[in-house]
Amino acid sequence: MNILKSLISLKKFPLYVSTVIFIVSAYFAVVFNHPIIQKVYELSHYDLPLYFASHLLMLSAFIIIFSLLAWPYLFKIIVIPLILLSALAFYASVTYNIMFDYDMMENIFETNTGEALSYVNLSSILAFLVLGVLPAFLLFKVKITYGKSLLKTFFVRALLLFGAIAMIALIAALYYKDYASIGRNNSYLNKMINPSYAFNTGKYINNHYFTTPLEYLKLGEDAKIIPAKNNKPTLMIMVIGETARSQNIHHNGYERNTNPYTENIGLISFQHATSCGTATAISLPCMFSNMERTKYNKNRAVNQDNVLDILDHAGVNIHWVGNDGGDKRVAQNLTKIIPDREKYSDLCDSYTCYDSILLKYLPELINQEPKQNKLIALHLIGSHGPTYSKRYPKDKTLFEPACERSDIEKCSTEEIVNVYDNTIAYTDYLLAEMINTLKKYEDKYNVALVYMSDHGESLGENGLYLHGTPYIVAPKEQTHVPLYMWAPDDYYTTKGIDKSCIQQSALNDDVSHDNLFHTLLGFYGVATQEKQSDLDITAHCKL
Repeated sequence: MNILKSLISLKKFPLYVSTVIFIVSAYFAVVFNHPIIQKVYELSHYDLPLYFASHLLMLSAFIIIFSLLAWPYLFKIIVIPLILLSALAFYASVTYNIMFDYDMMENIFETNTGEALSYVNLSSILAFLVLGVLPAFLLFKVKITYGKSLLKTFFVRALLLFGAIAMIALIAALYYKDYASIGRNNSYLNKMINPSYAFNTGKYINNHYFTTPLEYLKLGEDAKIIPAKNNKPTLMIMVIGETARSQNIHHNGYERNTNPYTENIGLISFQHATSCGTATAISLPCMFSNMERTKYNKNRAVNQDNVLDILDHAGVNIHWVGNDGGDKRVAQNLTKIIPDREKYSDLCDSYTCYDSILLKYLPELINQEPKQNKLIALHLIGSHGPTYSKRYPKDKTLFEPACERSDIEKCSTEEIVNVYDNTIAYTDYLLAEMINTLKKYEDKYNVALVYMSDHGESLGENGLYLHGTPYIVAPKEQTHVPLYMWAPDDYYTTKGIDKSCIQQSALNDDVSHDNLFHTLLGFYGVATQEKQSDLDITAHCKL
């Protein structure tokens, strides 16, 4: 407390502008950018001279940047927020190996309050105070002096800039080949620079608030439902999983039984399914669009009809019920339902609800407008971390001991895997409940369920936690996801689909989010010119 009082009562102390530039630059180079320098050191196979050269290179770069910003009344206004935000970015990069590229900034801006607060813990607060607030406060207390002589000030600043440029030139002359080789083979390194988030934040704001939206494109207005052979309407539940990875799915060979509720229910699990992205903001619009991952453009995707819109054009009654804080504009043209936290307070806390709240809406939605074709899309919060333990009720705990804190890096590997597996098992329980509900309506509808996760999750492998790693370097834990299909035998028969062929495809074929748009149309039984047979999993399994 005495230290705090002393800091607050600290009078402003003078420092020459060049000294301030050097100190701030050194702080950014040595502290905030330690992760990228460490990575270069590792990639250079522990070349010590290159390690020290990287420090000098980074220091020189920041000297140049901050020299250009060092104007009266401007420097502190820009640099103090940079220090505060860079402290948060540094903590995230060191703790979870997160890179703040454009996709990550998009994900951050579109994150709901509950999800954001799940990252707040004692470790993150202390890191922010020590690495961000304290140095920002000290900079605030500095009285930056610029010298009485304009010529002298210009000369000293020019000398500092010249020294930085000369240092960069010297390092380039000595180590250009080394840096070129490392950079060429590891293009993601530029995304590790702190504060690259500032550039990507500006790019995001420009794209979303200052760029004219694309003209909205209608697709599949020719869509028509193919009449079922038994003349029953179709009732399908499309479940959008969250942060479920294929490696922890028992149906896909995981040694632990994380699928005890659906293991004997006739679920078809695709063994080799991959995602479009590693974060919800990217994957969710992508998986419902007609674009393949390598050609995906989000701006175009959210300004044109997706597969749910096309099903709607065909006359399918669609409802979207979301428990993950937003549909990322996938359901912008559809009827959306947000679970009522007050009505089901026993299933919710201040920020999130258990996914079982979604089950409360099924009977009402199914019984609305009987004899009409329906699709109910349920967006789970699923296995979203880092607060995995808040994704399932205690009575559904199968694996212990489980990590029950948000700073998961402080938990043992066993505890992290246990708590994550509990979330997978709870999702399995919910899917079984949904399927049992569908079975009650088999006399009135052709019933089916499709489940696919938006992306996977890292649980500490190679020092990575959570998700959002740039796709080009993302591990398979973040890109391999579960995909399930379920329907009674009669469904396959009446839709003219060979079930045994689908089962073989699930075992052997590589599939991805690229297939979902076309497969939903084929599995539901909707004809449109927008459907590509080569991407429809059911197309090569026709009876």
